[in-house]
Amino acid sequence: MTPYDASSPQGQTATAGPLVDSFGRAVSYLRVSVTDRCDLRCVYCMSEHMSFLPKAQVLTLEELDRIASAFVALGVRKLRITGGEPLVRKGVLGLIEGLGRHLRSGALDEITLTTNGTRLAEFAGPLAEAGVRRINVSLDTLKPELFRALTRGGDLSKVLAGIDAAQAAGLRVKLNAVALAHDNAAELPDLIAWAHGRGLDVTLIETMPMGEVEADRTDQYLSLTALRAELESFWTLRDLPLSTGGPARYVQVAETGGRLGFITPLSHNFCEACNRVRLTCTGTLHTCLGREDAADLRAVIRSGASDEGLVQAIRAAVEAKPQGHDFHIDRASPPAVARHMSTTGG
Repeated sequence: MTPYDASSPQGQTATAGPLVDSFGRAVSYLRVSVTDRCDLRCVYCMSEHMSFLPKAQVLTLEELDRIASAFVALGVRKLRITGGEPLVRKGVLGLIEGLGRHLRSGALDEITLTTNGTRLAEFAGPLAEAGVRRINVSLDTLKPELFRALTRGGDLSKVLAGIDAAQAAGLRVKLNAVALAHDNAAELPDLIAWAHGRGLDVTLIETMPMGEVEADRTDQYLSLTALRAELESFWTLRDLPLSTGGPARYVQVAETGGRLGFITPLSHNFCEACNRVRLTCTGTLHTCLGREDAADLRAVIRSGASDEGLVQAIRAAVEAKPQGHDFHIDRASPPAVARHMSTTGG
C-alpha cells in the first residue's frame, strides 16, 4: 500500500479547504494509536486481564502512515504517537522516521510521543534522530512500591532511567500524572517539585470514566479544582496564556519556576476549543474522547478507496464531531464510554 500522495490530482482536489467541524473548530491535531498493547497494567486504564486485538484487526504501519499523511495534507500540524504503549509496537521507529518527511517538507510542525517510559532508555536517542523533540511520560508516583501496585508489577527504575536517557538525548520531557484520591494525592506536591527540579513540566489529569476496570473510580476521583486550591495554600500559581495543542490549562509555580498543567474533563469541560481527533490502532476515528462516535477508516482503505475517498470519509467524520463530551462519575452509572483508554490511544 502506497502512502497518501497529496500532490496527485486526486489529492489536490480532496484536500482543498481546511478540516473544520460543524461548530467552526479547525482540526489541527491527530493522536495516532499504534497498538492497544502495553507492558504495564495501570489500574485506572486497563483491566488486569486484558484481551488484546488479533493482528489482522490492527492497521499495518503502511496503513497508519497513509491515514496520518492524509490528515497532514488536510492541515493537521501535530501528530502524537500513542498506544497502549507505542514503543512495544514492532517497527514503530520506522513509522516515525517515515512520517518525519512531513516535518522536513514543512507540512507538519511536530511529531510527539506519549509513553510509559519503560523502553525510553533504548529508544530516546533514535527518537531524537527521527525528529521527535518532546515527549510525555506517564508517571503517577515516585514511590517504587506504589508504582508497582498502580501498574500491577511495573519497575519504577526503568522509567526513571528512561527519563534520564530522554533528557540526555535532548528531548523535552513532560510528566503526566493521574490524580488519585487515595493513592498519590498527598504525594503530588513532592512529585511536582521533583519534576520541576529536573526541568520537567508536569500535567495533572483527573481520572476519566472510560472502560470497565476493577478499581472504583468514584472513590479515586479527585477534583483538580480542589487540588489547585490546596496547592495555592503554599505555592504561588500564575496563569499562563499557553497552549500546546491539547486540553491542559497551564500555570507557573513561582517557587519552583516550573510549569504545571491541569486537564479537567469532569470539573471543567475543555471542549469549546477542541482541535483534536483520535485514530485507534484498528483504524477507528474518534472525534470525541468522551463519546461513542466512530468512523471506520480501516474499512475505507481496505476496500480499495482512492486518496480522495479516504479524505471524504475523514471530512464526513469531522463534520459530525460532537460539541462536547459528557463525562461524569457516578457509582450507579457505567463508564461514559465502554472502550478502555488504552484502546482509544489517550
